[in-house]
Amino acid sequence: MGMTIAQKIIKNHLVSGEMIPGKEIALRIDQTLTQDATGTMAYLEFETMGIERVRTELSVAYIDHNTLQCGFENADDHRYIQSVAKKHGIRFSRPGNGICHQVHLERFGVPGKTLIGSDSHTPTGGGIGMLAFGAGGMDVAVAMGGGAYYITMPKMFKVNLTGKLRPFVTAKDVSLEILRILSVKGGVGAIIEWGGEGVKTLSVPERATITNMGTELGATTSIFPSDEITREFLKAEGREADWVALESDADAAYDRIIDIDLDTLEPLIACPHSPDNVKKVSELKGVKVDQVCIGSCTNSSLMDMLKVAALLKGRTIDPSVSLSISPGSKQVLSMLASSGALNDILASGARVLECACGPCIGMGFSPNSAGVSLRTFNRNFLGRSGTADAGVHLVSPETAVAAALTGTVTDPRLLGEMPEIAMPEAFRIDDTAVILPASPEEAKDVEVVRGPNIKPFPQSKAVGDTIEAPLTLKVGDNITTDHIMPAGAKILPYRSNIPHLSQFCFGVCDASFPERAKAAGESIVVGGSNYGQGSSREHAALVPMYLGVRAVIAKSFARIHVANLINAGILPLTFKNPDDYDALSQGDALALKSIHAGMDAGEIVLEDLTTGKSFPLACDFTERQKDMLKAGGLLAYTATL
Repeated sequence: MGMTIAQKIIKNHLVSGEMIPGKEIALRIDQTLTQDATGTMAYLEFETMGIERVRTELSVAYIDHNTLQCGFENADDHRYIQSVAKKHGIRFSRPGNGICHQVHLERFGVPGKTLIGSDSHTPTGGGIGMLAFGAGGMDVAVAMGGGAYYITMPKMFKVNLTGKLRPFVTAKDVSLEILRILSVKGGVGAIIEWGGEGVKTLSVPERATITNMGTELGATTSIFPSDEITREFLKAEGREADWVALESDADAAYDRIIDIDLDTLEPLIACPHSPDNVKKVSELKGVKVDQVCIGSCTNSSLMDMLKVAALLKGRTIDPSVSLSISPGSKQVLSMLASSGALNDILASGARVLECACGPCIGMGFSPNSAGVSLRTFNRNFLGRSGTADAGVHLVSPETAVAAALTGTVTDPRLLGEMPEIAMPEAFRIDDTAVILPASPEEAKDVEVVRGPNIKPFPQSKAVGDTIEAPLTLKVGDNITTDHIMPAGAKILPYRSNIPHLSQFCFGVCDASFPERAKAAGESIVVGGSNYGQGSSREHAALVPMYLGVRAVIAKSFARIHVANLINAGILPLTFKNPDDYDALSQGDALALKSIHAGMDAGEIVLEDLTTGKSFPLACDFTERQKDMLKAGGLLAYTATL
């Protein structure tokens, strides 16, 4: 039987394990990336390992999240990351050079290579045929030290594309269509491969938009073939030598095949507050729009920006709308400027922001109270924009422009003819904002700079044989890492200060949780299905660990978050009978006993000491995960090896 693209790359990087879905495998990692919101903690973790120099082929530290410097905290973190990168063999992408996924696609991504990044949208690299995973910072730190990356061998899904996108219908609409089909949890446990004749009509930036949004499906990652279109993109970036051909075998087997006819798609929109709440743009015709944001790692490529500029040329945005434009990289911004397209954007009344994540993570440009914001981003979770009662919608750049010009949700096909935009034969290459590390000899004299906001890594506890603790918080389905550990301009600067950050834990759900958890000393959290979806931020595990959370019991977990919980030494358990969730109440006294034997048996019994009821819980851990939990998490476990 033939192999899929992902299976071929996995086979070439397999360190241990069997390529059987559901079995744990270990992969050799070629490249890593970090961004500053998660990177500071990742490098603190790397330093604890005592390894002098990274052992990957390439590791890059990007500054793209915390670029709004309202105090010393962000600047101090950046100086720390730059000094660590210089000392330990990591390239440093300076603030303003661009969003990690956009820059990595342009300058560093290589088909057939493995990549993990401390950002959930690292699968963007699948747009050029990389096997790219979002991961927690601890996993990235271990990979930088030469350790393997452990995952459960995924199932294989294939999306067959036929036809060709019509004018004003985009790759973003393809992403929203697959979200409509599968939902935010429909890709859990699977790698999604995109194929079919329709793939040949999509440029690399369009493919990268689709693999970027695959994260919202809960998928392990997404991947496209590496073909002549990939070669032309890399050639235009001056990197044709990095190209290799990659395609699945004709007789490759898939666990599920989904067909999408590009000819039949029309502009789509994801309504609040989930990326899978998808409707046709025409269904929301006339809804008043207050704000429009164009950019993010999903839609900030040169191709996207040139289309936006062409549609804005000679036009003025509606007086009631505020429009922001965030180019994805310095390369994109410089080429917009040299082509004159930047003038067309500015003349429309748009505000051009820094080449950074910005509004996507609530770092500035928050909507007005109860405002309707159309964004070309990948997430529209409640409160993520920085405005608690905003109605955030996800759209393509073309649909965003139509709303900015009219002041209402408008089908972009009403704008007239779509200008023809061609991929450039050559991109403007300028890597001066990527600082190379010191040589091994020079590195010995490099001092790592630590500001006062950088606090020591919190100590975890080993999972003993008994946990008795109150149920301090009960939450519902689809709880995201934004619910657990919010982002935003007020909170992100404290990502390297877990004690301070802890006061915001679960603030979206229950602002009183931190004090309640501290008072309890140790506690248990209960959640619904798809608990921990969204960002890969390990802070959503580290902060609860700091607050004394010993176990999380849910109907189901998102892949990255359950790994982060285990890395932090928190016991993740699932209800064998999902209806048992309803029998538990916040404040109940709970007990988990004979935990070690239960982990071996695959079942631990939960006792509700308040009601006298008992519930069976599933715990399907590998031997390695059991040892990690008993040791108190990944770093403590690594120290025992």
